[in-house]
Amino acid sequence: MFHSRFKNFWAIIVYIVLAFCSASCLSSGDLSDSDKKLHNESLLVKNPERWKNNIQKFKEIDVNNPPPLNEVLFVGSSSIVGWDTQKWFSDTKTINRGFGGSYICDSVYYADDIILPYKPKTIVFYAGDNDIADNKSPQMLLADFKVLVSVIRKTFPETRIIVVSTKPSIDRWKYWPKMKEANTLINEYCKTQKEIYFVDVSKVMLDETGYPRKELFKEDGLHINEKGYELWTSLVKPLIEKNN
Repeated sequence: MFHSRFKNFWAIIVYIVLAFCSASCLSSGDLSDSDKKLHNESLLVKNPERWKNNIQKFKEIDVNNPPPLNEVLFVGSSSIVGWDTQKWFSDTKTINRGFGGSYICDSVYYADDIILPYKPKTIVFYAGDNDIADNKSPQMLLADFKVLVSVIRKTFPETRIIVVSTKPSIDRWKYWPKMKEANTLINEYCKTQKEIYFVDVSKVMLDETGYPRKELFKEDGLHINEKGYELWTSLVKPLIEKNN
């Protein structure tokens, strides 16, 4: 009994600390109380501090080899990590700050380290399937994305944001209904915002039966291969080049 209460006590402390750390992210009037509550709950699913070493490595890279400012930033989970941006966007200066396995809220949490310092003119963002696979609700993903937009807009109101939809995959096919719902919610939100573009990759990743195209994936059935990235690039590149 005592051990259980002790664990509950520390869970409350962690919640308070994370809520305090994200307070600056939640200052926008565009965020409802429900958005704030969902975002703080999202931070508790897995402690964002688990990525501390990954983020520190990015910061060391920035010190030793300062990246260009006012260019195109790719940020998000493993689908960003595997995207060879120098290859597929060879005519564009890019920065890749993907960290595999991350949630949407993790990019929010570390925005001061891996988004804002680069003063990006365009951000390409992908995350979401890890969130749904770990039982986050579509509404929670929407709230986290709204907070991410709020953080970016607070400092860079004119930055173009391109959000790639959560992808359908063979390995996580059972989660697709919730992923699809989250995509719909985020897409509808994007339609209300200036300079935010939603890219629905399911249009090119599903076959005529509505099932993920096997030839687009690596053997694990989760991560996309070069053919998959070729398709993604064909959808994202025109938006990057728009008014560039």
